[in-house]
Amino acid sequence: MTFLITNARLIDPEATEVTLGAVLVRNGVIAEVFDTPTPEISADHVPSEYRRDAGGKCLAPGIVDIGVKICEPGERHKESYGSAGQAAAAGGVTTIVTRPDTNPAIDTPETLEFVRRRANEAAPVHVLPMAALTKGREGREMTEIGFLMDAGAVAFTDCDRVVRDTKVLSRAMTYARALGALVVGHPQEPNLSAGAATTSGKFASLRGLPSVTPMAERMGLDRDIALVEMTGVRYHADQITTTRALPALERAKRNGFDVTAGVSMHHLTLNEYDVADYRTFFKVKPPLRAEDDRQAVVEAVKSGLIDVIGSFHTPQDEESKRLPFEEAASGAVGLETMLPVLMRLYHSGDLDLPTLFRALSLNPAKRLGLDCGRLTKGAPADLVLFDPDKPIVLDRFQLKSKSKNTPFDGARLQGKVLETFVSGTSVYRSN
Repeated sequence: MTFLITNARLIDPEATEVTLGAVLVRNGVIAEVFDTPTPEISADHVPSEYRRDAGGKCLAPGIVDIGVKICEPGERHKESYGSAGQAAAAGGVTTIVTRPDTNPAIDTPETLEFVRRRANEAAPVHVLPMAALTKGREGREMTEIGFLMDAGAVAFTDCDRVVRDTKVLSRAMTYARALGALVVGHPQEPNLSAGAATTSGKFASLRGLPSVTPMAERMGLDRDIALVEMTGVRYHADQITTTRALPALERAKRNGFDVTAGVSMHHLTLNEYDVADYRTFFKVKPPLRAEDDRQAVVEAVKSGLIDVIGSFHTPQDEESKRLPFEEAASGAVGLETMLPVLMRLYHSGDLDLPTLFRALSLNPAKRLGLDCGRLTKGAPADLVLFDPDKPIVLDRFQLKSKSKNTPFDGARLQGKVLETFVSGTSVYRSN
């Protein structure tokens, strides 16, 4: 199919400003990007029924979301590839990179083949699976990294189960380096962070909740970076959320190590005080940080020190959230809410739209070696059309995810996805 989107505010992550232009899509790829709102194109090439006036709304590359949990196999009642795919499309996410923390873990080629087949059958967006770094995510024996790569694994991670045995981790990293595999780490010192529900400080003490020092993140990152230096592996820190961890990340990049880092939408827009009334929908991992930390990581995204923003979509059912704060499960859904929530940073003047989409689309695509994430000729036509100024009141029961555990229920937001395209095909259009 060939179609033309005219009169759009083009969000090019590789540019520094937003321009008014048009995009021509042909056979699933971007055929041309025009710097004029209504280019002169013959009706024989693009008939009127295949021309769409964006009305000055924003057109950007689709979001590439690293670190999404889909609960197949094992907990399909929380989220399936079908429901997650619909939520992703409604949120402008065109590629989801899934975590292996399922039940059982995705640690064999057979399990990986199962999830890839399910994803291809059910999800309207691209799905790329990560695989476990160690068998069963138990930190004892590394997985068959080569076979898993052959089966389609794009990266390897044990998610929030940090590999405690440094020798096991170093061997896995060495093997991954030999194969060119990407290792995704969760920077936390596991003994310090075990059982923590909040970040240590006066607020946690007043609430009587178990807490973890921000130094646990710094210590975990320092260990991982030392192993990166030793092995030369490609490494991505899934979430950097504290001020204390940023100097270590900056040194690693300055020293030329192949290191990138991400942060979640929640740590960019919420802080520890949002837990105030023991609201378990605000319980995430790592726990929400102090306001100074939030501001520091926002600035790190702005400067490019933190490369990637993710939703860290973690579905939990009502039964696992309706518990005392200490006992409640961690995590929140975010596929559908990420873009309107992050518009808070745009409207506050903290981040402009090209910077946001550099972290949402371009950088994660580059890290995984994908062609998407760009608004350039020849790139896949994975696109999102959205209105950054449209006011909405978020109703969690209207979300397409099976689980409804969002901390933004009832929040007044600005930003609405109007249409999502995957390989040039419209997979979502708002009412």
